[in-house]
Amino acid sequence: MELNHTSLPPAQSTLPDEDPGCVMDTSAAVLDGATLLICPCGLVGNAAVLWLLGFCIRRNPVTVYILNLAFADFIYLLFMLTSALLYIVEDVSCSTLNFLEYQRPLFLLSLFAYNMGLYLLTAISIERCVSVLFPLWYRCRRPERLSAIICAFLWALSISVIAAVTSLCLSHPHEHCQLALVSMYVFIFLIFILPMVISNVILFIKILCSSQRRQRKRLYIVIFLTVLFFLIFAVPLSIQKFLQQFNYDFGPSQVVFLLVCINSSINPFIYFLVGSCRRHCSLVSLKVAFQRVFEETVVTTTAS
Repeated sequence: MELNHTSLPPAQSTLPDEDPGCVMDTSAAVLDGATLLICPCGLVGNAAVLWLLGFCIRRNPVTVYILNLAFADFIYLLFMLTSALLYIVEDVSCSTLNFLEYQRPLFLLSLFAYNMGLYLLTAISIERCVSVLFPLWYRCRRPERLSAIICAFLWALSISVIAAVTSLCLSHPHEHCQLALVSMYVFIFLIFILPMVISNVILFIKILCSSQRRQRKRLYIVIFLTVLFFLIFAVPLSIQKFLQQFNYDFGPSQVVFLLVCINSSINPFIYFLVGSCRRHCSLVSLKVAFQRVFEETVVTTTAS
């Protein structure tokens, strides 16, 4: 497979071909250990989001996106947890087995989930921006099942992108694989990250200037914080992998993968903290916090 070895998640330990004494990469082991600590927390948090928004809270256009985002984050964390476990087993056992054949499909699956999270955040940001700029159209003319249709399209798009990259990297020379990866990252930056940033600048201005009720402001704050943390923790992965295609590397791969794990784990805590904070910042149940953030029926009824 012509996927560059620098594209793989957490770093490989230094294992000699002969076995004169297995040497463990301490920094890589520490980062893999941190991944093992963070991923279970994120899996539990995203599972709670899936349960509450799927079965306990009334569905609306925003919760459809958040449900899909939680599922994408859950998939990413699951694959990264498996990958970190494989590397730790390899390091501890000094195994001569070819773990690389398992790491490559795990990398592609985690990249699929990573791309899906990015696509969904862009869709949420643009839709919220449209609801701010064109509130009358949004309330009266927006198709009822638009969120579900967009999510289905984005899942299909993410699968198609990864399938195309994998196909080119398996069946064509290195140059074709490199071109496919560069094209994918340029596509990510121009079609998704840039519109996401522009939409959230508009939402941020709306937060500052809006006199709307606190419930709707909570939703804007959640979206803004979720995107902000994605830009801080997850975008470096795309930047690093893009630069690696030109043989420029600014750090070990396991660092950026760990940052994405943090991003995928932090969203449920953002929802809870924003939903639980009122004037006195008293903590409430998880369900009540989520209802305060995502249930917009009262606001919509009042506005109409």
